[in-house]
Amino acid sequence: MNTEISVQGLIQKAYDRLKVSDAASALEALEEALKIDFEHAEVVYALKCLNWWLERIKRLPDFHDAYDKGGFILSQWKSFYTFLDRIGEDYDPCLYALRRYIFSIALQSFEDVLGDGVNQHDPGLLLQVGRCYKGVGNYDLAIKYLEQAARFKREDGETLSELADVNALLEETRVAKVLFREAFFLNAQSIDLRSMESEMIIRLRNRVKELGYTGQELAEWMPIYGCLFGVFSVKREMKQVELGRLKQSIFSLESELRGHEDNKTLLRPRLINRYFWLIDHYENIREDPGLIEDTMLKIKIIDPAIYERYRN
Repeated sequence: MNTEISVQGLIQKAYDRLKVSDAASALEALEEALKIDFEHAEVVYALKCLNWWLERIKRLPDFHDAYDKGGFILSQWKSFYTFLDRIGEDYDPCLYALRRYIFSIALQSFEDVLGDGVNQHDPGLLLQVGRCYKGVGNYDLAIKYLEQAARFKREDGETLSELADVNALLEETRVAKVLFREAFFLNAQSIDLRSMESEMIIRLRNRVKELGYTGQELAEWMPIYGCLFGVFSVKREMKQVELGRLKQSIFSLESELRGHEDNKTLLRPRLINRYFWLIDHYENIREDPGLIEDTMLKIKIIDPAIYERYRN
């Protein structure tokens, strides 16, 4: 028991040091814990994760531009997720501490670029700064920069998903639901699902994964089940120009679906999501019920199971 208490104390010390960007002390604490219990699963896991990132951080001096340094760090997250899948079980406290550490490094680089001049109008930079503030847990500043980025990139799924995630973390649930639904409509593939931190989207992602969807398919089915499960329950009115674009998008996807057998796994949910939006519009303006029924029948042809769930 004393050994376990000692090891847990060293693990916590390591996590605390990572949160204040002291990786050397964190590594020292974990190595000390390993000497006490060289088979301790969390210690081994934490050491693997920390060493993985330290190897990447060694490459930062190769980058002379601060923006490139920050961009390189953030670009490594997808590779890190692949690494995590390979080593198995996750330890959330470890990943949280690492996130704080890594995003702090990236934030420092981006803040050097941000300055107080013209770069404050760069939507790409504002997005990265906002993501970093979210990663270090400063949601108030995260939302400030993400809102600025969204003003420049109103139809960017990635930006809106990050803004939605922070709103959810701040318990601005209604706003988060609208923004998430919008982001998935605009470009589901641009959303980094594993970087989302809010319970709302994590639970939805896990439920959709349990249905057997993975990879690119998972992102496309998220808004479908977000609607069916009542997560994306807050909707907005569409402008006439948006309705025109929606109908054109539906026409294009219907044509693609008829001619591209290989892409059906992605095209089907993408088209169904647009049918959902069209039905919402018809219901909102109290359109002829026949138009709603025609759209419902199109869903039935594509996916009878989704039709039945939506109907009921």
